[in-house]
Amino acid sequence: MLALSRKLNESIMLGNDIEITILEIKGDQVKIGIKAPKSVPIYRKEIYLQIQESNKEAIDGGVSLEAISKLF
Repeated sequence: MLALSRKLNESIMLGNDIEITILEIKGDQVKIGIKAPKSVPIYRKEIYLQIQESNKEAIDGGVSLEAISKLF
């Protein structure tokens, strides 16, 4: 894992078209902004893991389409 330090309003570039900017720092929380093409999906990790688990269950036949639609 690459670890970088950034200050308020400083950015990190991922490739040529994704920019992550530090917008706010309050105590132990950091607010970030992400500029990326609309074709790049962006999720909080806990949501991403839920989607992955739902996809796995759907493949295994353990979840109905109705249950999946409730996630969105």
